[in-house]
Amino acid sequence: MKKLLIVVVVVVILGLLAAGGVWSWLSGAATSVWSPASAASPAVVFVVPKGATGQGLGKLLVDEHLIGDGRLWKFHLWERAKDGRPFAPKAGEHELRASMTLAAIAEALEKSPLAKDEPFAMIEGWRLRDTDDALATKGWIKPGAYLKATQSPQRFQAPFPLPTTTLEGYLYPETYRVVPKVDGKPGLDVDALVQRQIDTFVARFYETHKDAIATSGRSLDDIVRMASMLEREEPLPSQRALVAGILWKRIDQGYALGVDATSRYALAEWNDRKEFLKHLRDPDDAYNSRLNKGLPPTPIGAPTVASLVAALNPEKNEFFYYLHDADKKIHPSRNGEEHEALRKKYNVY
Repeated sequence: MKKLLIVVVVVVILGLLAAGGVWSWLSGAATSVWSPASAASPAVVFVVPKGATGQGLGKLLVDEHLIGDGRLWKFHLWERAKDGRPFAPKAGEHELRASMTLAAIAEALEKSPLAKDEPFAMIEGWRLRDTDDALATKGWIKPGAYLKATQSPQRFQAPFPLPTTTLEGYLYPETYRVVPKVDGKPGLDVDALVQRQIDTFVARFYETHKDAIATSGRSLDDIVRMASMLEREEPLPSQRALVAGILWKRIDQGYALGVDATSRYALAEWNDRKEFLKHLRDPDDAYNSRLNKGLPPTPIGAPTVASLVAALNPEKNEFFYYLHDADKKIHPSRNGEEHEALRKKYNVY
């Protein structure tokens, strides 16, 4: 009879081993179960459905080959509850491995689920309104939420004084990973995104060039405003220092810039030619750089490092005008006569 009992016990232990693990007793209490999988087992994204019960997850864990026997899972939950630690899984995606103990799996499922982040590409030269439109079109924010945040610069941090009315030009154009929704509803943290964009501006440009900015004779805001025009005016980054040299020269000598991109800044649609022509003739438009001297009141979009560096380090040259032909190739000129001849040659008006 004793031999038969020993055989039964051995069979049960072997069954437990084959089914998914073996209990380890520490001080007489079962505390964890090892999976037969190796420690190098791959990560698995396990989904806890809404309203799922702890015991109900046992079958799902077995189906995903994360545990070998749902009965051991139920027993582990019973042990936890007996010790006053009821299991409270959180709905959502969790990263698990088959090499984890039952205790580790349970603890992982009680933590916050994986963030469902997605890429958001802020395009070079975009205005704040363009970014707001893109985020709203994706359904990640309510229209105007991003714009509202960027019109309160005092809410954000930077190692230099931020403008007082708008962050136009200081939010670096880059692809950012964001968590756009929470429980299927728009949940993008706009303030967090804006702060990250400022931080990227600081890391990509300001920290590297702050000493040069301090000795340039130009304010950071002037450099950003110039860079925003260069981003829109010159498609080739290698030519932007040339354009910067011409534009700074015009400012320093008291001439209007004549940068048509500034007159597009206030347009609902950047390429709306009809409205653009109206703005070109409007002397009351503060962004009309054909009729008003100096830099525009604010940057007109988000410049890249290439444009910021060109604005900081303009190329000295003999030119005073420039235009682009139909192929967007730049043609600089030294005086009005040369400029008019080029306009006629390339039919640019």
